[in-house]
Amino acid sequence: MIKCTEHKSNRVEFHFGDCGKTACQTCCIIYHRACKTVVTIESMKPGMKAALMEKRLGMEKRVKVRSKKVDIRNEKLQSNSRITESAVQNIRSICQTAINKIKQKETQLLDELNNTTQTYAGQLQADVKLEEIEMQMYRQHCEFIDQALVSDCEMDLYDAYQAWKSGAVEMEDVRDTEAADTRRIDDIIFTPDTDNVLKVLDNLQLGEIDVTYQDQEQYLPSLVLGDTIDMRVSGDEEDPLLCDVTVLVVDGVQTCVVTDDNNKCVKSFFTRNNHSCHSKLPLGNAPHGITQLNEKQVMVAVRDSHQIVTVELTPELVLLSTITTRTGYYSLAVLNPSSLAAGTWDCVDILDMAGHVLRSVTTYNGDSLFTRPWYMCVNNEGNLLVSDWGKKSVTCLTSEGDVVWKYAPTGDKGLGYPHGITTTSTGDILVTDRNANMVIQLTESGEFVSELLTFEDIDLTDMWDIFCDKYGFLFLCTGTEVNEYVFV
Repeated sequence: MIKCTEHKSNRVEFHFGDCGKTACQTCCIIYHRACKTVVTIESMKPGMKAALMEKRLGMEKRVKVRSKKVDIRNEKLQSNSRITESAVQNIRSICQTAINKIKQKETQLLDELNNTTQTYAGQLQADVKLEEIEMQMYRQHCEFIDQALVSDCEMDLYDAYQAWKSGAVEMEDVRDTEAADTRRIDDIIFTPDTDNVLKVLDNLQLGEIDVTYQDQEQYLPSLVLGDTIDMRVSGDEEDPLLCDVTVLVVDGVQTCVVTDDNNKCVKSFFTRNNHSCHSKLPLGNAPHGITQLNEKQVMVAVRDSHQIVTVELTPELVLLSTITTRTGYYSLAVLNPSSLAAGTWDCVDILDMAGHVLRSVTTYNGDSLFTRPWYMCVNNEGNLLVSDWGKKSVTCLTSEGDVVWKYAPTGDKGLGYPHGITTTSTGDILVTDRNANMVIQLTESGEFVSELLTFEDIDLTDMWDIFCDKYGFLFLCTGTEVNEYVFV
């Protein structure tokens, strides 16, 4: 147990930032184990404030995510009620349609039965009438014969005999003639097809209820627009053309930094004391690529002047230094504390921090590897991801410049105009495709997963760079604005 030399009391453990510290309970002197120095609480105040501000920012971010999730869940609850009500109406409607169809079949069958029974009844009534007429004729003949026999007159007997002998038409002959022209019904029987009806009803499909489930292993959560930052500021000669974006947390303040090609400057946007603020750093020539050097510094590629400038954020922008390179670079990424990667027209150069070329990567397996490698970033493994709109590809290189894999699909999945590229905390790769106006998701190994954002999802006419911060928020350059998206 460490004793305080002043008060001889035990020190207690503090955890500030990433370092462990011990302090005397009485005099509150902190012993920094990493630096082996003794500092006072007062001297640690700025660092503690910055750490607390960053912690607060992180919590604000989490609150924002939770708030968006609550809003989305409530919207889904309302949507679910509407969908359920609509589904109930549709189910009842199709059931009523089926009932109406069955009723129609019932009516048809009853009409057929009625027509058949009426025809049968008519035939039977006609038969009865004929039989009655025939009986009347037979009675008349009998009476005529009886009268002749009673009179015993030769003439009466002769007339009766001649009437019979001349071949009087028999009623059977009339009936036979009618039967030859009309099919006569013998009987009517209805046999219900119960088994078949039940089978049809059992197999009757009124519709299907489809349920989709989220694939938690591969697909990223949905993106919801959280905020939009308008990058137009006073003094701009033209509408901004935002080529590249990165986001830093400077002393607990989220700072969005962009390169503006049209106005030849770097801009930062941040909120201070609940007021939106900005800073603008003119560079004389159009900047393009931007990359984070450390917690408070970025490096910017100024292609036309063949320069890479280092800018400090306070969070206002302050030009620190400028290095001149052999050529103008579009894209830029810090590989490690001693080297950079920079993309020009047809190659990717590995540079030292003074801008000297250590290696140029131009070919792979004898073929040209790059044509327009204008966007790049470093993944969680320390490898370089290069988006090339000329080759319509994404290439993964080691920090030394060796090819790990290349994503260059053809056909329907082919990239049209790949630009901005970034990675998430889970290692997923996100790429903007300006031709298709979409953001696609790739795995760490360069395999297609999904279309994360499409033109149908967002009302955009242009996409440039994309950046995912450590809190999981996505920032997308869209010409004059930066859209901030929340994964929910």
